[in-house]
Amino acid sequence: QVQLVESGGGLVQAGGFLRLSCAASGRTSSSYAMGWSRQAPGKEREVVAAISWSGGSTYYAESVKGRFTITRDNAKNTVYLQMTTLKPEDTAVYYCALRPGFAPGVRRREYDYWGQGTQVTVSS
Repeated sequence: QVQLVESGGGLVQAGGFLRLSCAASGRTSSSYAMGWSRQAPGKEREVVAAISWSGGSTYYAESVKGRFTITRDNAKNTVYLQMTTLKPEDTAVYYCALRPGFAPGVRRREYDYWGQGTQVTVSS
């Protein structure tokens, strides 16, 4: 089993920033890609950022490009999502996800494991 635990969510004003963290533990494969997805009320969950095993390849949804940065520390089995210039429309539950292999996944179905999620609320 693989466990993913997110942290760092909270309430922030528009224009502010937050950093989310996700620690992986358990029976992770020797190499795995990671991603962050979010789900707002009444909307489908979408992948907003993803990173390859090496960290050399990343993906960002158009809605967050230029504002969010995904990084990882393989020594700590941790992935981060730095979110800046936050907007009220960024309000959602943010989920960390893991997929065995090297390449980042850009679709929900590409991920095998999910965290419980952390709430991010951006006030106007």
